Amino acid sequence: MPLALLARHLLRPHAHTVLGSTTTEFVPTRPAPAPTPTRSTIAWPTYGFDAARARNVPLDLRPPFRQRWVFHGRALLEFPPVVAAGVVYLPTFDGRFYALSAETGRVLWMHRIGRCGWASPALFAGLVYVTFIGSSECHSRRPGGEVDAFDASSGRLRWRRQIGPTESSPLVVDGQVIVGDWNGRVWSLAARTGRTVWQTTTGSAVKGSVASGYGRLFIGNYGGKVFALAPRTGRILWTTGTHGAFYSSPAVAYGRVFIGSLDDGVYAFGATTGHLLWSRPTGSYVYASPAVADGDVLVGSYDHEFYALDAGTGAMRWRFDAGDRISGAASVIGKLVYFSTFGERTFALDARTGKRVVAWNDGKYSPAVTDGTRLFLVGEGRLYALTARAGRR
Repeated sequence: MPLALLARHLLRPHAHTVLGSTTTEFVPTRPAPAPTPTRSTIAWPTYGFDAARARNVPLDLRPPFRQRWVFHGRALLEFPPVVAAGVVYLPTFDGRFYALSAETGRVLWMHRIGRCGWASPALFAGLVYVTFIGSSECHSRRPGGEVDAFDASSGRLRWRRQIGPTESSPLVVDGQVIVGDWNGRVWSLAARTGRTVWQTTTGSAVKGSVASGYGRLFIGNYGGKVFALAPRTGRILWTTGTHGAFYSSPAVAYGRVFIGSLDDGVYAFGATTGHLLWSRPTGSYVYASPAVADGDVLVGSYDHEFYALDAGTGAMRWRFDAGDRISGAASVIGKLVYFSTFGERTFALDARTGKRVVAWNDGKYSPAVTDGTRLFLVGEGRLYALTARAGRR
């Protein structure tokens, strides 16, 4: 390691091991668990599958797969699409926004926004919400950020709001669209009109996405704090101490808020109190947002390792050497956990054991969503629609 890089590594803050307990602020089951979806009814309407951002759908869809179609995005696909009612909604890094037929991959409608697409959309009541950011990285000449609401069927723009630079995937709760921006604000916008309901300042850039659970909203900021907000007013209910910087979006389950930090740690905070319940250091930055399934927190690190940590104690259940940095969030579909690496590989592991089941030579960030029949696998610049081969589910 070069001396300058080594010095920066040694001087920046690092997470410490704090052991947790299942007897302190631990709810044995996830809030309001959804029934196991059938193949004909499932939607994946938001980043992380649900408002808790748990990235876990109990559906038995597994390899071997057959490729049905490929969509060439002609740009980086950093964040996964959402899907419902036979339509896939996909933003591209360079600011195009597509509605695709889930059956064929055919383009149903498309918009060129003029800003970069660094977030997943959200679907609610016939509208699809999506954020865009002005950045030279996609040759955008428009500064700041925006939140757009489109008619999900026709693609007609319903409303547009200008906010600070944003790469926050929208959360829709109680008729509000909740997003954060680099100016450190969390915005609540009326889902039908885009008007401001409330605005809360966190004091540092918000780069992740808001999660919801236990009657609260949760978000981390680049100042290294996690906040719990009241959904109707935006009032700050609690704030944690400083823990590096949070790019990761929180996942909410078991009465806890799980999140990764750039101080190399994975953290669990009490959802009602904000108390630090456990922390587990990895070997490098944790940009990735965790998934939560069957009592485990599943998350990758820049140290090339993918981890399964006990949601109650933070103890390591297993780890998998993926061979390169992991930045994007994982998805748990049935009994498999999917994630991608900067080595442009996507893995599907047995979520209980960490055993590799299958790997693909494409992908870079967050790799997989499903509509119950198809697995939509996100490559670096391609979207693949896969179905289970005959006789497999």
